[in-house]
Amino acid sequence: MKLFQDILNNKEKIAVVGLGYVGMPIAVAFAKKVNVIGFDLNKKKIELYKSGIDPTNEVGNDEIKNTAVEFTSDETKLKEAKFHIVAVPTPINSDKTPDLSPVEGASRIVGRNLTKGSIVVYESTVYPGVTEDICVPILEKESGLKCGLDFKIGYSPERINPGDKVHRLENITKIVSGMDEESLDEIAKVYELVIEVGVHRAGAIKVAEAAKVVENSQRDINIAFMNELAMVFDRMGIDTKEVVEAMNTKWNALGFTPGLVGGHCIGVDPYYFVYEAEKLGYHSQIILSGRKINDGMGKFVADAIIKKLILANKVVRQSKVVILGLTFKENTPDTRNSKVIDIIDSLKGYGIEPIVVDPEANAAEAKHEYGVDLVDIKEINDADCLVLAVAHHIFKQMSWRDIDNLYGNVENEEKVLIDIKSILDKKEIETKGYSYWRL
Repeated sequence: MKLFQDILNNKEKIAVVGLGYVGMPIAVAFAKKVNVIGFDLNKKKIELYKSGIDPTNEVGNDEIKNTAVEFTSDETKLKEAKFHIVAVPTPINSDKTPDLSPVEGASRIVGRNLTKGSIVVYESTVYPGVTEDICVPILEKESGLKCGLDFKIGYSPERINPGDKVHRLENITKIVSGMDEESLDEIAKVYELVIEVGVHRAGAIKVAEAAKVVENSQRDINIAFMNELAMVFDRMGIDTKEVVEAMNTKWNALGFTPGLVGGHCIGVDPYYFVYEAEKLGYHSQIILSGRKINDGMGKFVADAIIKKLILANKVVRQSKVVILGLTFKENTPDTRNSKVIDIIDSLKGYGIEPIVVDPEANAAEAKHEYGVDLVDIKEINDADCLVLAVAHHIFKQMSWRDIDNLYGNVENEEKVLIDIKSILDKKEIETKGYSYWRL
């Protein structure tokens, strides 16, 4: 194959299928070097990109306005490309089993428009075997072509960290794999066009698939350990953050902290690994235990809120609880699989209807996904309890006067302040006399 050279000489194009938080930055990065087609089924999203608007905030409006990506929702345009990158989400079903419908649907679209001599690379997080055992048959059926003879495949797991302006696509080592040495070499060379720190060539596609689910499962387990410690220390009356700060003075401390574990990676990928393991007769012990702990943190925080309200002499059902932040992590509009909703639902069980403020979140998605109507922070002036749920820059930059203005005209000891991300100065809060709790 000489596909890489043809792409470099603008004789062939790269197509990115799925232009979300992962696919769009990839398309923009490649478009600085070669010709790129950016495809997404969402016509509204495509129109935003064409208008120079970046709804993900991953690269910014200026980058979108100036990019050479050919944005389209017309799947037949994919026929013009020979190197296809599939970057669609892979969520889980309500029973915690993998939902492969997006990647299967993308495979059908690519398959219908696949031409001889092409390479298809999947970036979507999947359990080992999905690329070869599920995606390839779909590509062959839809295209009428034979994998290995007419086209080749590879897998390169996405490692983009949404909202992170330090660890970007270009400076995160990219794992690449191919079905054989020839395809691996072509795929590696293509990605090396944009990955400044280089690529890691995995020995097999299943190895690359496994690496992705394992790296996120490892983080999930470590955070679960810290969450379990936080729940125990809460009963002991010990401040978890102070313990972590002391522990981290040792050179080999891992630096994990307790928190809500949501999003479309860490809170999802372990279930993909467990699913395939159970199909092979192995029932996970550590991974599922960690998932159970992390999935229960929303209720734990909600119970802490109720306790602090009672101690502050508040009537629980009449309390005005304002939650600052809905996205699954800071400085991103992404609300997918946010665990803040678990706090909201738990509080509703106590008769409280929380008010949610998040200037970073996509209001339409919040309403569609969770039925939550976001409120402007300027409308808040009589809160009984503030819950700092997400560490957006805008919240971290609030002054004490800004915070105080969100409460009603009551004494400081009646102002309940819940700091899930531990972003505030505990000593300063204690001096002011707030009723304070942090995870």
